[in-house]
Amino acid sequence: MAKTYIDTVKYIVHAYCEIDGLVEKPDVVGALFGQTEGLLGDELDLRELQKNGRIGRISVELSPKGGKSVGTIKLPSSLDMVETSILAAALESVDRVGPCEAKIKVEKIEDTRSLKRNQIVARAKELLKTILAEEIPESREISEQVRAEVKAAEISTYGPDKLPAGPNIDQKDSVILVEGRADVLNLLKNDITNVVAIGGANVSQTIIDLTKEKETIVFLDGDRGGDIILAELARVGDIDYVARAPAGKEVEELTRKEIIKCLRAKVPFEQRMVFSDSSSFSEKPKNTAETMNYQNNRYKSYQAQKQVSGPKKAYETIQPKQPSQPIDLEPIEKPDVEDFAQDQLKDIEKSSLEQEPFTQDLEQQLPTQEDNEFKQKLLADLEQLEGSLKGKIYKNKNEVLAEIAVRDIIKTLESQQNVYAIVFDGLITKRLAELAAQKGAKFLAAIKLGNVFKKPDNLYIYTKE
Repeated sequence: MAKTYIDTVKYIVHAYCEIDGLVEKPDVVGALFGQTEGLLGDELDLRELQKNGRIGRISVELSPKGGKSVGTIKLPSSLDMVETSILAAALESVDRVGPCEAKIKVEKIEDTRSLKRNQIVARAKELLKTILAEEIPESREISEQVRAEVKAAEISTYGPDKLPAGPNIDQKDSVILVEGRADVLNLLKNDITNVVAIGGANVSQTIIDLTKEKETIVFLDGDRGGDIILAELARVGDIDYVARAPAGKEVEELTRKEIIKCLRAKVPFEQRMVFSDSSSFSEKPKNTAETMNYQNNRYKSYQAQKQVSGPKKAYETIQPKQPSQPIDLEPIEKPDVEDFAQDQLKDIEKSSLEQEPFTQDLEQQLPTQEDNEFKQKLLADLEQLEGSLKGKIYKNKNEVLAEIAVRDIIKTLESQQNVYAIVFDGLITKRLAELAAQKGAKFLAAIKLGNVFKKPDNLYIYTKE
């Protein structure tokens, strides 16, 4: 049996073949062995060379084109360049494959050792860079030409606003946004070059355009200032990932190990909840002392009325009763606090009536049998998507409109109309729920539910939990 491997591949012969008929790969390989047999003597016979491990398995790729078969042939060889060239020329002598005429043309002979030489040079530069970073005295004797290849990157500017940045930002696929020049210098010092400074809480148009063109990682300080900048970027830019310095630390203070650890711990922007103890960018309402006192007074008043009114009748439409007498409360100056307290009172009323039958209005909103069947389909999709950070958007019950990454869900939804359902491996946020309702979605399914205080009308929300 011929060997299927080769100890050391020195050269690879690349050839193009064109056959006047539809044939299979084994037909081509058989023609190569059959028509070159005895042509060059026993020492260069393909069968003997392959049996002895001097050439590898012949690879053939074919595709039909206008009644013909066209493709490529690859022949790995451990022979020297002269013998390999002779074998390559012998391949061109094959003029038939079965009953069909054939034409084989050698395009090139690749020297695999040149690739290894390039890898050796690249690795040598990396090793030299490590030596220079450790300030070994002998490194000063290295030639200036190699030193220039591994010299630390210098800070430059980016865009019309002249923002501090690393070199060649336009050539990078992704970019890291930091707060200021000192942060840029620290990352450059630690060999991270795809970095641009935001330049403060006022986000410039240069940064906005950059977030839309490239994959964006926001790397901010672990303090209140970082929260403010993140909130502004979220409002005007298109963020993909968020990384934060440890609480109370700034990016410019971090060591190399801390920087790498923070960047590896980055999270998709749509999946973040709270980045630090001081973070306020979490969509949570503030419970001030005035708000809590106001809620407690309203709740006590309601409970007193509930005890007097007695039990409700089955299927009676329940309406919250208004206090018969004015409540002695201090005036609340901020209308948004009062509105929030009223919303909380409604939630308390609903929770206190959990054991009573549903009203007729609620019964009309219950999902149908078809909706329940589709729900099971969404939950099955959720099991498959869990851990993949991907999602699906349905156009109808049977047609998937798109399969996308979680971080692209908002962007994709904004460009779609008449969406039927969304299921994804992530967290349902208030923004996503509102956008899904605007696009006409009927179902929204995910792993967890975030701070969605008010569910949009006509939208069923399901979670794994």
